[in-house]
Amino acid sequence: MQAYEEDGLVNKKTNLQVPESSGPRHDDAAATVLPTGERTLDALFNGQLRILQSRKGYRFSLDAVLLAAFASPRGGGKVVDLGAGSGVVSLILAKLHPNLAVTGLEIQEPMVACAQKSARLNQLERRVTILHGDVRRIAKVLPPGGADLVVCNPPYRKPTSGRISPNTEKQIARHEVKASLGDFLGAGAYLLRAKGRMAVSYPAVRTVDLLATMRQANIEPKRLRLVHSFAGAEASLVLVEGTKGGRTGIEVLAPLVIYEKGNQYSAEVASILAGAPQTVSRLGSRVPR
Repeated sequence: MQAYEEDGLVNKKTNLQVPESSGPRHDDAAATVLPTGERTLDALFNGQLRILQSRKGYRFSLDAVLLAAFASPRGGGKVVDLGAGSGVVSLILAKLHPNLAVTGLEIQEPMVACAQKSARLNQLERRVTILHGDVRRIAKVLPPGGADLVVCNPPYRKPTSGRISPNTEKQIARHEVKASLGDFLGAGAYLLRAKGRMAVSYPAVRTVDLLATMRQANIEPKRLRLVHSFAGAEASLVLVEGTKGGRTGIEVLAPLVIYEKGNQYSAEVASILAGAPQTVSRLGSRVPR
């Protein structure tokens, strides 16, 4: 997740509190902050994966890590990460699944540059390609029907919803100022082969919007999991995977609880943050595709 200097150590999208600590957290051993410049180098999986990102701009957080764990690539295949940002979802998928080829698409050139450098830094550049492009013009960037899996952590807020950051990088990542949810899902449908899958993270309060828009894009929701900060708390995030042209019927998985008492990560989240692969059999669906 986020470096220690992030404001309040809070996931800015979902308000999942990241507990402050005077020492390393087990998920990222804190950030290794570069001594100069506008970038930080942050570690995941006990230092096994390093992510270069903006010090003051948009920074990835827990929801991106959970999305990568929730997505269910099967064996080898082609994956596209829409709105790749710093490349964290692309890099996690490539790290955990050695047979995947991942292409990340990002509209902000500085973030593209960071993601490309991170791929090289982690020696994943042969399997992770980061492209500069706009999901609204997906046909100019990538061919149709070639992806087995599309993942997406889209902007969560409508253009006029909430406070809009004066920082352009944060503004584009958080608000639908460059592309709407429908644009991202339409791009996913264009990229997927028949029966290919798309996994999305979104605010729980907008679950109905997500499910309805997925159906409009011919991506039938098949797996759904709600994420709660604590047991008994309202859900703050929803993870949904759908199948292009799939049959109706959805499996609602057991809730994912982030923290136990004392702000300690739950056993499952600790496993995810340590880099343990989350197998399809563990999270998989019994509902026909």
